[in-house]
Amino acid sequence: MASEIRSGYVDVDGLRTYQAVPDNDGRPPTGGMLLLPMITGIGEQVRLFADQIARETGVVAVTWDPWHGPSSDDTEHAELSRLLAELDDRAVVEEQERLLAHMRSALGVQHVGVIGWCLGGRFAFILGGRDPELANVIAYHPTVTIPPAENHSIDAIEQIRCTTAPVMMAYPGKDSIVSRESFDRMQEALLHRDGAPSMVHVYPDAKHGFSDARRHGEAPNAEAFNLSWPQALALIRATTVAV
Repeated sequence: MASEIRSGYVDVDGLRTYQAVPDNDGRPPTGGMLLLPMITGIGEQVRLFADQIARETGVVAVTWDPWHGPSSDDTEHAELSRLLAELDDRAVVEEQERLLAHMRSALGVQHVGVIGWCLGGRFAFILGGRDPELANVIAYHPTVTIPPAENHSIDAIEQIRCTTAPVMMAYPGKDSIVSRESFDRMQEALLHRDGAPSMVHVYPDAKHGFSDARRHGEAPNAEAFNLSWPQALALIRATTVAV
C-alpha cells in the first residue's frame, strides 16, 4: 500500500504532536499508530518514520513530543540528555494516554497500536501493560536498564507481563546501554504471557539506536534496520488494518 499523505504539527489539548494522515482514496483511516520518539524528540528521523508508516500502511501516525518543542533539529544532545533525566514517568504516561484517547475519539480510529524507539520503546511497553485495547506494541532497542534510572518509577518489565497485544521487540546484541541481562528479563516476560504473540528480534552485531539512519554507516546497524522495518510495517498492517 502506498498512499498520498498530509503531515505537519498539530496541537492536541495543549500537547504538540506531529501527525501524518494518509489519503486512502478519500476514506478516513480506521487504524492508527502512536509514535514514541527516541531522545531526538520529533526530529527529522522520527518525522520520516511517521510519514512512512502512514504512506506504507494507510494508518494515521500521531507522534508524541517528549520535549514540547526542542528536538535534535535544533538542540544539542547534551541538552536533550538533561531533559531525559528530568522526565517523570507518570506525567509522560498521562500525556501519551491523552493522545490515545484523542485518536480513538476525535480521529475515530478503531484499532490503535504503539511503536517506540529507545526511551520510547520503554514507554511502549508501559502503555502495553496499561491498555488492553492496544492492537500492537513495537519496541525498538527499548531503554530498559538494570538498575533502572532514578526517574523510572514504573516497572517496565512488570508492564510487559501484563501486555495482551502482539509484541515485536528488536534488540541489538552490542547495545552499550541495555545489558543482555535486561534483554533476557524482557524476553522472559514476553514469552510467559498467556497466549499473546511475541516476535523477538536479536541482531548480534548491531548497536543501540540502530534504526536511526545516522548510524547506518555501520553495516550491522543498517542491516538490522533493513531486516526489521518491513516486519514492523507488516505487523502494523496485520493488526490495525487487516482486522
